[in-house]
Amino acid sequence: MSAGKTIAILLPDMSPGGAERVCLNLAHGFLARGYNVDLLLMRANGELLSEISSGIRIVDFRTQHARGLLLLLREYMRSNRPAALLAAMWPITIVALLAAILTRKAPRVVVSDHNVVSRSSAATTGLKRWLLRTTMRWLYPRADGVVTVSKAVADDMAACTGLPRRLIATIHNPATRGTLPAPLPADDLVHGWRQPGCKRLITVGTLKPLKDQRTLIAAFAILRQQLPAKLLIVGDGPLRGELETQARELGIADDVILLGFVQDPYPYYMAADLFVLTSTAEGFGNVLVEALECGLPVVSTDCAGGPREILDGGRYGRLVPVGDAAALASAMLATLEETLDRQRQQLRAQEFSVDRAIDAYLHVLDPDCESRVSDAAQAGTIRPQ
Repeated sequence: MSAGKTIAILLPDMSPGGAERVCLNLAHGFLARGYNVDLLLMRANGELLSEISSGIRIVDFRTQHARGLLLLLREYMRSNRPAALLAAMWPITIVALLAAILTRKAPRVVVSDHNVVSRSSAATTGLKRWLLRTTMRWLYPRADGVVTVSKAVADDMAACTGLPRRLIATIHNPATRGTLPAPLPADDLVHGWRQPGCKRLITVGTLKPLKDQRTLIAAFAILRQQLPAKLLIVGDGPLRGELETQARELGIADDVILLGFVQDPYPYYMAADLFVLTSTAEGFGNVLVEALECGLPVVSTDCAGGPREILDGGRYGRLVPVGDAAALASAMLATLEETLDRQRQQLRAQEFSVDRAIDAYLHVLDPDCESRVSDAAQAGTIRPQ
């Protein structure tokens, strides 16, 4: 593949999730390397649509269900003949492989999974779990590449599906921005969060059970008894009302601010004293890298998935058991009392740069590409085993 050829990226939509953000970064990176990029969406909606470069072609399939995607995707492959297709997230990874089987001169198809298979929210029933594991086991070997976003996800996928571990590569997410915004004046941020003498804590993520903000609020209530602090929760989702109720019942409603979704959380990272992640499972953990890039101290649950890899076993942030509010409060207090080397945090974040990820993805999407090298394998960005 060379400049002028097309890489297609297939997603459900452009909702503000981690996988969608990663694919958006990849799309812009491929475009910068001289490729044409088609962004294939089951539905062309979502908050991240506004961030797509005008140089990227959006293809809207206008279908609500993965089963309605198969013939549409096959027709796209036949008519447009992209050189490679990157499909993210089951079950559309399966649809992409089936469409390629039904297409003469199909593109290279690389499938990418961002979630811990054994904890996948896509497999909410016994039948769906069976379908997920069975389709992965039988169809993923037909892919030109199988990519996961952390070694933990790769290990879990192999264990759950029986897929040979050697077929699964790990490419860490391109989660860094590269340049940091100037800090905003206090008046331009959330009213009440930057009160003098108060420590400022932040978390970023969809308000849903997997992110377990309930444990964070419970731990913050314990911390709040020991020092003045404010907690900013950036993100929106179905549990918003429940979290607001919890904060009121704990008597900390004035100290917990649910900001909702914001297009750019970086100014809030830049103004915070501590970032906290409380997920019960996390395929990678983009927000951890974003916080590190801003030089923030970090506390995270030691959940299934990527946080332990990002924080190098605790070298770059404390790891605590999932769902343990007391342990989380203790770790937050200890971290806030330490003096942090912010540059060290930022150097760690650079190990998850966009350029590294682009090199590694092109190694799989385009084995003959001259620009892929940049020593991706030697740098440890891509790890087939």
